Amino acid sequence: MSTSSKLPVGAAPPVLLPMLFIGLMFFILGFVTWLNGSLIPFLKIVCDLSNLQALWVTFAFYIAYTVMALPSAAILARTGYKNGMTLGLAIMAIGALIFIPAAKSSHYGVFLAALFTLATGMTLMQTAINPYIVCIGARESAAMRISIMGLFNKGAGIVVPLVFSALILSGIEQFSDAALASMDAAGRQALRSELGARLIYPYAVMAGGLLLFTLLIHFSKLAEPVLEQAEGSTDSGSTQRFGVLQFPQLVLGALALFAYVGVEVIAGDTIGLYGRNLGVKNFAVLTSYTMGFMVLGYSLGVLLIPKYVAQKTALLASALAGLVFTAGVALSSPSSALSQALLGWAGVPAVPDSVFCLALLGLANALVWPAVWPLALEGLGKYTAAGSALLIMGIAGGALLPMAYGRLSEASNPQAGYWLMLPCYALILYYAAHGHKLRRW
Repeated sequence: MSTSSKLPVGAAPPVLLPMLFIGLMFFILGFVTWLNGSLIPFLKIVCDLSNLQALWVTFAFYIAYTVMALPSAAILARTGYKNGMTLGLAIMAIGALIFIPAAKSSHYGVFLAALFTLATGMTLMQTAINPYIVCIGARESAAMRISIMGLFNKGAGIVVPLVFSALILSGIEQFSDAALASMDAAGRQALRSELGARLIYPYAVMAGGLLLFTLLIHFSKLAEPVLEQAEGSTDSGSTQRFGVLQFPQLVLGALALFAYVGVEVIAGDTIGLYGRNLGVKNFAVLTSYTMGFMVLGYSLGVLLIPKYVAQKTALLASALAGLVFTAGVALSSPSSALSQALLGWAGVPAVPDSVFCLALLGLANALVWPAVWPLALEGLGKYTAAGSALLIMGIAGGALLPMAYGRLSEASNPQAGYWLMLPCYALILYYAAHGHKLRRW
C-alpha cells in the first residue's frame, strides 16, 4: 500500500522533494514525446511511407490526449493525483512493450497502437502533474516552477535524438532513397526489417525503466493536494463535470494550448523530415536544435518569472516571437548564413536558414505552456482536475495541425506549408493580450 499524505490548503509544503519527483516524470514525458521527431523519418524508411503517412505518428500519439483526457480526470477523482501518476507510468510501460512486436513485424499499424498506448499513460500523468505543480506553491510563481519542469522535459528532448542516432541510426546511409531504389523488392524488405529490429532492445529497456519508476512513485511520500473551493460552485456531480465551461479563461486557454501544441509539434517533429527533404546530413538530430532553444527559453523563464517578467508578459512576447520566426521559416533562402553567424563559433553544424528559423520556434514556444496553465486554472478551485483535463484535450493540436501541415506541404511545398503556424500564434497573442482576463462569457 502506498504512503501519501494530505497537503492542506494554505500550508507551506515541502517543495523540493515533490519537484524532484515531478521533474523526473517530466523528463520521462519528454524522453518519450521527443522520440517522435526521430521516429518519423525512421519509420518512413522502415514502413516505406510518404511524408503525410509518416505524420500519422504525431496523430496517433497526440489524439490520445483528446480521447483519454476526460477519462483521466475521472480516474484522478477516484484514485487521487499520486496513484494517477503511478497508473499512468504503468500504462506507458505497456505501450513501450508493444513496440517489440511492432519492430519484429515492421507493421505500421502496430507502431501506431504502441504510440497511442504510450500517450494514454502520458495523458493520465499530464492531467495529474501539471495542476500539481501549479498548486504546490504561490500561483504567481507557477510559470517559474513549470519552466523548471520544462528544463527536465526539453532537456530530454536534446538528449533523445542524439541517443537515438547513436544507437539506432549507425550506417543509415545504406537506407537512403537512392540505395533502396537500386535493390530488388526482397533486398529492400530485408534491409528494412533489419533496421526495424534495432528498436527492440531500446524499448525493452524503456519498459523496464518505466516499471521501476512506477514502483518508486508508488512507495514515495508525495503529498496529495486538497484544492480550494471555487467561488459559486456547488457539490453537484453534474456541475463538477460540466461547470468548467463557465470559465472563459479556461476554455480560451484550451484553444491557445491547441494552437501551441500544434506548432510545438510541427517545429519539433517535422524538422527532421524537412531537413531530410533538403538534404541535411544530420537530419536525425535536428530535433535537438529545437529542444536546445526551448531549454534556453525555459532557463529565461526560471530566471525572469515572476521577479522581472509577469506570466502574461512572457506569453505575449512568446506569441510575437512565434509570428516573426514563422515568417522566417516560410521566407528564408536556402543559405546557412543565420546558423553560421549565431552558432558557428560553437562548432554546431550549419543548417539552412529555414531549418534554423524552425528550430528558433523552440525559443518562442518555451514559455507558452508554463504561462497558459496558471492563467487558465486561476479561480477554478475544485474544478481544477476537470479544468486540467480540458487543457490536456488541447494537446489534440499536436495530432491535427501536423497532419494539416503534411497535407499543405504535399499540395504546395514543405516550406510554404509552414504558413499554417501564423494564425496559431495569432490566437496565442489574443489569449495573452485579452483572453486570459475574461471571467464571464
